[in-house]
Amino acid sequence: MRSRMEMAMKDREKETEKKRSDAGSGMILRRWVLLGLWILSLITISFYGGAVSYGFFFGVTFVPVVAVVYLLCVYFRFKIYQRLESRNVVCGQPVPYFFVLQNDDHFAFTSVGVRLFSSFSFVEKLPDGISYELLPGDQYTFETKLVCKYRGEYEVGVKEIVITDFLRLFQVSYRVPETIKALVMPRVVRVDELRCIADVQALLQREIDRVQTEPDVVVREYVPGDALKQIHWKATARAQALKVRTRTGEEKAGIAILCDTKRYSADKREHLPLENKMLEVLLALTVYFANQNMACEICYGQRGMVRCHVQDLKDFDVFYRQAAGIDFAKEESVEEMGRKALTGGVWQDCRILFFVLHEWSDVVWEMAEQICAGGGITVLCLVTDQNMDEYLRLGSVRKRIVVIPVEAELEGKL
Repeated sequence: MRSRMEMAMKDREKETEKKRSDAGSGMILRRWVLLGLWILSLITISFYGGAVSYGFFFGVTFVPVVAVVYLLCVYFRFKIYQRLESRNVVCGQPVPYFFVLQNDDHFAFTSVGVRLFSSFSFVEKLPDGISYELLPGDQYTFETKLVCKYRGEYEVGVKEIVITDFLRLFQVSYRVPETIKALVMPRVVRVDELRCIADVQALLQREIDRVQTEPDVVVREYVPGDALKQIHWKATARAQALKVRTRTGEEKAGIAILCDTKRYSADKREHLPLENKMLEVLLALTVYFANQNMACEICYGQRGMVRCHVQDLKDFDVFYRQAAGIDFAKEESVEEMGRKALTGGVWQDCRILFFVLHEWSDVVWEMAEQICAGGGITVLCLVTDQNMDEYLRLGSVRKRIVVIPVEAELEGKL
């Protein structure tokens, strides 16, 4: 659904640009015609004189003057009102939006157009760049819905007003004095299956079930990925099978997620889509494990490492509000944060560790090798549109690599 909406937006943007280009070409042609008539009137005066020649000259001369006066009157008298039902919206969800074009004057507004903020938002059933004719006392009310594409805070709705004179010789555009700034929350994508760990997920679920149903068992069977220091050697010798200590009263975080929060560009058109997709991946992973009551430890940078523990959907609701306020900053370093977590024992009991990254990092890859050497599994989720074939060949059973394009849907990719 989202991809269809994005395709429709791109098609509409192309159509709007074509209309603007055609209108601009027509305006230039009319100016040349007017200039030709003015030159012709000068020639007529020079060779023939008379009242008709002078009348023709003054008439052609005053046409642009009257057009400019008209534009000034409309500029100072035209009114527009717009409102979004709620400033707090969720990415991808339509929100009621309306705006009003109003003419309170005693003369007609011949051509008034509106231009929308179209880079990060989409207004349904409202073509961008359409011009409207408003007779005295006329009022156009548009009730529609607005969809924000990316998480973040940015301006939406009507961007500027475009006024054209009655002969379409001149055009004036000006920014709406009071624009709407929306605070967009990230959307939560619920995937049916994580393909990247489908082969080991059953082992994780079995361990969680055992902890919940047998909380007082001292030892349990060995599961691939358990740390060697947890093996109970005496029980192993008696049973002739690997046995691992169970920590009574303490449920271990079998899943950990480290999310890169570095801002890689100052241009909103570049960093908003990227950061939006990275948060989508982070939330999709967290809600997936929360829905299955698998303990999950999340780490991310906010001028220092922030840790969150999510066990179930109730915990996820709290984490979602926290994740919506994550601030990406250029001074953040996923490598430094990862080192602190690794040396601080944050991932000591981790079964699977996810790295949510924007680009390949050799330092992070070395961390993944250390975690795998201790019996864990790492999954590098690279959110990028670049070609990663060179790095995909480095993947293995314990070191997995997933590439997710910025505009791609997560289902089937994650």
